[in-house]
Amino acid sequence: MRRVAITGIGVVSPLGNSLQEFHRSLADGRSGIGRLPEEVARGSGVQVGAMVRGNAAPFLKEAEAANLDRVSQFALGAAAQAVASSGLDLAAADRNRVGVSWGTGMGGAQSVDASYQQVYGKNEWRLRPLTVVMAMNNAAGSNVAVRHGLRGPFANFSTACSSSAMALGEAMRTIQGGRADAMVAGGAEALLTPGTLAAWQALRTLAPADAADPAASCKPFDERRAGLVLGEGAAAFVLEEEAHARRRGAKIHGFLTGYGNACDAVHMSRPDRDGQVRAMREALAEAKLAPGDIAYINAHGTATSVGDVVEAEAINLVFEGAPVRVSSTKSLHGHLLGGAGALELAVALHALEEGILAPTAFLEQPDPACALRHVPLKAQRIEPPRAVMSNSFAFGGSDVVLIAERA
Repeated sequence: MRRVAITGIGVVSPLGNSLQEFHRSLADGRSGIGRLPEEVARGSGVQVGAMVRGNAAPFLKEAEAANLDRVSQFALGAAAQAVASSGLDLAAADRNRVGVSWGTGMGGAQSVDASYQQVYGKNEWRLRPLTVVMAMNNAAGSNVAVRHGLRGPFANFSTACSSSAMALGEAMRTIQGGRADAMVAGGAEALLTPGTLAAWQALRTLAPADAADPAASCKPFDERRAGLVLGEGAAAFVLEEEAHARRRGAKIHGFLTGYGNACDAVHMSRPDRDGQVRAMREALAEAKLAPGDIAYINAHGTATSVGDVVEAEAINLVFEGAPVRVSSTKSLHGHLLGGAGALELAVALHALEEGILAPTAFLEQPDPACALRHVPLKAQRIEPPRAVMSNSFAFGGSDVVLIAERA
């Protein structure tokens, strides 16, 4: 079996627009969650979110950026970082053998929201000519392919919160199957718009602003948790067949070795323990690892009352007392939905390479129903482990688990 190496990583997030700043913010426990500006929240009733600050893609000219939805700008920014950090010379590469695998839950939500406001709010029916290609769900991944001239296999996944984790797992399979030598894989989300926020508010799953500190509004696994906080951003990776990476002397951050993909087939929004168990066990089996080989799990951990308990039960069933440490970094960067799996794999890889375990911030009163070996409040340091896991469990019952091993 062809092994799949991770050679490049790029991040655009509420905690910073580079991998280094992202890791530093996590280690320091600095939250990217805050009160939303009035023009974003408007009449939605949503008070807090995790927004990207600054220019996510500074290489874009103003005219280019004007014709790209925010989600595509995030994707291009993260992908450019990943390609640059990988050292992969695309000018010299066979770009028929380099593809893109991307994930997003809501696609070009900014463009969709703007068009609805224009048509239904202002009764102006003459829309921008590029509205469709800015809004379509495959726009972000397609823009990455066009920007870098990547003519290999292309796939776009939209499975809610597991979208980018699935994109990474399927990119791994594409390389293992010999259809590509390298893939740019990841995901992006930019759904902080009045209309999208109102739709999520109607589900009654969003946390209100913490009265004492809005930055502390998301509290996974804590007795005081009151719901998830939506975020935005992107993460991208360059995945390569091992021999391809070693021939050019690339730095290898780790190997993607396990991919579990299971469907609950139970309910559209209520999580199911057995589906999550199947996905974790499938990932372990593919990686040929025992539960005791996993030192750290970046949990899905959305801070919903039911979801956290179900995931804790699933982890305890699979790991049966193995001393695996667990944290949910959504407490700091919010829930990126389709981009969550990719961003959280970047967290897990930092644990793999440096032994730095990012914390579940604000976990001051652990819920006894979520009995896990938590990493509460502050980052912890361990010896760089053999393997780490990242969980992504979605509405619609799509459960995806990724495992990475040390290079």
